[in-house]
Amino acid sequence: MGRLFGTDGVRGAAGHDLTAQLAMDLAVAAVPVLTKLGTGAAPGEGSTPAGRASRPVAVIGRDSRASGDFLEAAVVAGLAASGVDVLRLGVIPTPGVAYLTGAMNADFGVVLSASHNPAQDNGIKFFGRGGVKLPDETEDAIEARVAAPGPVSEPSGGFGRVTDAYSQHDTYLEHLLSSLPVPEDGRGPLEGLRVVVDCAHGAAYSIGPRALRRAGAEVIAVGAAPDGLNINAGCGSTHLEVLQAAVAEHNADAGLAFDGDADRCLAVDDEGQSLDGDQILTILATELKTTGRLAGDTVVVTVMSNLGFHDAMREAGITVIQTPVGDKHVYAAMREGGYMLGGEQSGHIIQMSHATTGDGALTGLQLLAAVNRSGASMSAAAKLMTRYPQVLVNVKGDKERGMASPAVAEAVRAAEARLGDTGRVLLRPSGTEPKIRVMVEARENEVAEQIASELAGTVRAAMEV
Repeated sequence: MGRLFGTDGVRGAAGHDLTAQLAMDLAVAAVPVLTKLGTGAAPGEGSTPAGRASRPVAVIGRDSRASGDFLEAAVVAGLAASGVDVLRLGVIPTPGVAYLTGAMNADFGVVLSASHNPAQDNGIKFFGRGGVKLPDETEDAIEARVAAPGPVSEPSGGFGRVTDAYSQHDTYLEHLLSSLPVPEDGRGPLEGLRVVVDCAHGAAYSIGPRALRRAGAEVIAVGAAPDGLNINAGCGSTHLEVLQAAVAEHNADAGLAFDGDADRCLAVDDEGQSLDGDQILTILATELKTTGRLAGDTVVVTVMSNLGFHDAMREAGITVIQTPVGDKHVYAAMREGGYMLGGEQSGHIIQMSHATTGDGALTGLQLLAAVNRSGASMSAAAKLMTRYPQVLVNVKGDKERGMASPAVAEAVRAAEARLGDTGRVLLRPSGTEPKIRVMVEARENEVAEQIASELAGTVRAAMEV
């Protein structure tokens, strides 16, 4: 069996790769590992929170996929049979589970979601105490226990109880709203804005529009009628053309797009142009720096961030720290350095003052509030950063052979010499597929496309040797 945990939990086709049995096995395996953890602790460290009953507690939430029903039942059965009290949150954004894991003083949280993947997929991921993502070594400890037999008799603390905790959605909603400063005139922080929000028929279909309305915006919601099968289907953050059309139709000031589990947010301005995570970070970081609220005058991003973002941060006097791809790496660097803002081009934005993970609704609220406070339009704010053309080519084959090829290394050196300080080259093996991702940035799109095509050809030849 290959490694179960990928870059963001365990994912696969529901009922085929991710079966009810595997879901239950993962739940049973997680209990002895996660109930011994304090935030950031290694397996075997930590203790039960003060005042807690003898049984550990877990919260579980999911997105709107039909397969979430049977997978939730399997996970809940595994947890309760292992002596864990389970609080069911129902359909709720992934960051809502992360927040409530900490707010409800639970030992750990469980999310059933495959994020932006199509409806036939699903996934399972865990949050440790405090609502933090698990380090690789903790996931390895869970995976090592999956093959072990489950409990055969009643646990010493008794079987767990299962309770519906849907009312906690309001606790999460109030948390989102509390992150916004109230204007001195007492108006809503988003008052005066007409906003379209595309919820991807996913986990934020209800709480996303509610949060925006409570903050004072006039809201037009699309992608907000999940039926279990339409999540991410031609909508949400992977299909911004739907949001762009709706912004134009309703003459809106801005648009927000979430993915299926609402841990990411992309945007559309009043002119119909899209804003990616780099541009959103630019707006947030610049305002925080201006108001003296950006810890260390530093922002954390991955190696995929656009050169235009680095130029904008340099001009604003903000330091940039880069990590490998993956929001867990961004979070780790932020935590280590005490930084409060970081994220990815994909729209995973972490605002450490308010969340431990990417939160699409939180990002959207903060972005719109920042723009509204400035008195400028979203399109004007987007111009704080100029995006360099970025071309990405995925090449299938033997990624180890390709990355080790002298011919590939020489081609990269030649491309970098050609670009100089007007662009860059990044070759990255996929963490989940037999592919090498070739990324080229340049000031001119034609140059980026030509160099990316040439490099991809060299990589392809090296992978096939």
